[in-house]
Amino acid sequence: MNQVIDTILSHRSVRKFEDKPLTNEQIEQIIRSAQAASTSSFIQAYSIIGVTDAAKKARLAELAGNQTYVAQNGHFLIFCADLYRHEIIGELEEKEVLDSIESTEKFMVAIIDAALAAQNAAIAAESMGLGICYIGGIRNQLEEVKKLLHTPERVLPLFGMAIGYPLENNETKPRLPLHHVYHENQYQDNKDEYIRQLNSYNDTVSRYYEQRTAGKRRDRWTEQMASMLEKKSRMYMKEFVQQNKMDLK
Repeated sequence: MNQVIDTILSHRSVRKFEDKPLTNEQIEQIIRSAQAASTSSFIQAYSIIGVTDAAKKARLAELAGNQTYVAQNGHFLIFCADLYRHEIIGELEEKEVLDSIESTEKFMVAIIDAALAAQNAAIAAESMGLGICYIGGIRNQLEEVKKLLHTPERVLPLFGMAIGYPLENNETKPRLPLHHVYHENQYQDNKDEYIRQLNSYNDTVSRYYEQRTAGKRRDRWTEQMASMLEKKSRMYMKEFVQQNKMDLK
């Protein structure tokens, strides 16, 4: 195993950071690493907003569900799907690009581009000894987030990333077994085997929580997921995306 793989496999979400800002050099290295990610057809359909203003970070923490680590970290990034620049490109080159920009395909490309860039940023930060935590909670109230960040139409804030010096590190959470997520040549859809694998993973996750909490938690993974999926959340998203002139066709 090399150092890069070791860094990747050591990932864990960090939710308590030292009161120490990242340097400009660190931020630049992280952003350059994000930009080095693969991008579909060189489209680069994303933007990254770094939030340093304390009042804005506090407001984002509130909008994300009162997550204190959104405000208290070394640096906070927001990754956006961004097709606004491509609308401008069409104007500059006098080409009709709106049908393409407003397609589901380009919407997916923008989201994938942003996610690839973000994971590069995460690995870069962790390779520096920093910790990170992805923040999907900014989608709780996207209209307020967009107002706060002054994002135009065709720019959609997707998720945040808190970065900083860890005050504490949890153990890495056990992922699904490799043979459950890796299928060779075709999807393996034997339901009985699928259920057996899930039950085995439930035992692994339960032991993890029991050890981590000194017996206070014994959650099963399928129990967690079913409870989460039973609760409807952010059901406004399709309408919001369409109102922002993305994914219309």
